[in-house]
Amino acid sequence: MVSVDAASFLVIVSVAALAALIAGWVQPRLAIPVVVIEIVSGILVGPELLDLAEPDDFIEFFSNLGLGMLFFFAGYEIDFDRIRGDPLNLALIGWALSLALAYALGGLLMAPGLVLSLLYTGSAMATTAIGTLIPILSDAGELRTRFGTHLLGAGAMGEFGPILLITLVFSTRGTISNALILLLFVAITVATALIAIRGAGRGWDLLERSLETSGQFAIRVAVVLVFALATLANDLGLDLLLGGFVAGVIVRLALRGREVALFEEKLTAVGYGFLIPFFFITSGLKFDLSALTEDPIRLLELPLFLVFFLVVRGTPALLLYRRVLDGRDRRALAFFSSTQLPLVVAITTIAIEQGHMRSSTAASLVGAAILSTMIFPLVGLKLREGRAGIEAELDAA
Repeated sequence: MVSVDAASFLVIVSVAALAALIAGWVQPRLAIPVVVIEIVSGILVGPELLDLAEPDDFIEFFSNLGLGMLFFFAGYEIDFDRIRGDPLNLALIGWALSLALAYALGGLLMAPGLVLSLLYTGSAMATTAIGTLIPILSDAGELRTRFGTHLLGAGAMGEFGPILLITLVFSTRGTISNALILLLFVAITVATALIAIRGAGRGWDLLERSLETSGQFAIRVAVVLVFALATLANDLGLDLLLGGFVAGVIVRLALRGREVALFEEKLTAVGYGFLIPFFFITSGLKFDLSALTEDPIRLLELPLFLVFFLVVRGTPALLLYRRVLDGRDRRALAFFSSTQLPLVVAITTIAIEQGHMRSSTAASLVGAAILSTMIFPLVGLKLREGRAGIEAELDAA
């Protein structure tokens, strides 16, 4: 039997509710994502400060469910019809450039012994938190602009690329073995996608009607798909992030042309209302604050990583998009693309478990990622101020 720390569980649930309340009060004034408030709240109630809650096996289980759902939404939010062509091509080249810069900087940090692995440290710096940015972009009216399309492309690669890295490189198996297992997983998921697409077409009336009943068949099917593919990925020795991500992509493809706001709202309620906050609050509980504050040298790593995020993900935006975006929009794209958090938390967690990263380095990376979500979107929105409305008027004309 798994022991349950009911008090810690209650604290996490209460903190999740309080974080949503604080976000609702703060966001009209500042575009601070709720995930930042959740992680900071987790640090506050965790063992290093108020000591009101601590992670146990039961809480870790819910945290892993939340992580799977988080990357389901990362996959679901990618609209391949919108980003194909130039946006996707530029995003692919841009992420490859980001990865080269990240590994170069990781190597510079590894040479004097500041970090243990350029691979893990570099990979953590080459991400983009597009799932965290989408609510902010939606509220600002950016998702339907040309700028928004290019940002979605860059963000999609900033999430999908690192997930593939986690799958192919971070496993204890060899790269060739991982590649073969990945091909098997792809074959199974392609077959699943075809079945899902055909099934959605034939049984859509039933799925849509279920949204208004207590059965909620459509939602249950989506949840089964998420955890079935996550379980398959885990059983094959791949990372569960890939399973959740692919499930999101499959659901998006299956619903193409039949997207229903009610379906998305209910699925969002399950994920962001309950499971996903567990992952971020638990990440806060495990945040090693003492490792960050005990050594002044380690504390200086935090602003250094924040600058590196901007260099790694911002440089491609400034260099590669000259033909499609003006200077101000390229700067805005650089700041939005450099916003990081969920994958930084995931990669540093894996790195610590495998002994490839110090707790202090992980704390610096996660701390820098938290700051990036608080600062970079605000700068990006300021640079884009008034432009979304002008683009909408030009498109209407």
